[in-house]
Amino acid sequence: MSTLPRPADQKITGLISSLRCCQLFTGLSPEDLATIAGFSQQREVAKDDYLFRQGSPPEGFYVMVRGAINVHRVSVEGKEQVIHVFRSGETFAEAALASPTGYPADARAVEPSTVLVIPKAPILTFLGRRPDLAMRMLGSMSAHLRVLVGMLDDLTLKDVETRLVNWLVKHSGGRAGPVALSGTKRVLAAELGTSSETLSRTLAKLRDQGLISVAAKSITVRDPAALSAILRRNLGEQ
Repeated sequence: MSTLPRPADQKITGLISSLRCCQLFTGLSPEDLATIAGFSQQREVAKDDYLFRQGSPPEGFYVMVRGAINVHRVSVEGKEQVIHVFRSGETFAEAALASPTGYPADARAVEPSTVLVIPKAPILTFLGRRPDLAMRMLGSMSAHLRVLVGMLDDLTLKDVETRLVNWLVKHSGGRAGPVALSGTKRVLAAELGTSSETLSRTLAKLRDQGLISVAAKSITVRDPAALSAILRRNLGEQ
């Protein structure tokens, strides 16, 4: 007579499956994955709910299972600046494990999301035994830092059209075709350091020139050469 798996076993199996899909944990042994799953917690985050706020004490770091989490800062003027929108398989907030001042930004779900919470105390103990995983986490944090540096470089571009064209050229790889949006156009506007209204006007201008077409979840590049030419001209490279 077969024995049905217990709910607790099914839960651990599900957590291990989610961890295995995360690049940070690729190659870990089943035993190591089971150990991490044993102290991890799955959490559902409704759209527009906050996972954490800037300055709040860190409970740990997070693995995206599904959905999208918008990590951002809010200026003293109340302007939101998107740092990154995280999706399935990505990790974030690792640096908060070593921070005495709490999380450095806000994190809000831009669609219904599921995350794994990797609690601070047990993961730090685990990392003490597994320096190879600690080095992987340093690599992940370095990648996040490169994203931040790139974002700062992009925000120094002189106007919204240049920032948008630069974003399209980067995300399309200089090829014609659709570029998926990681969130709403409001999120893209915040990422580019502008308002939704200004972004809409700039998109309409490029669309009217036949350079792009715009859908709810994507922007299709129709003339990558012309966009690259605009970018070079606006940057004074020709």
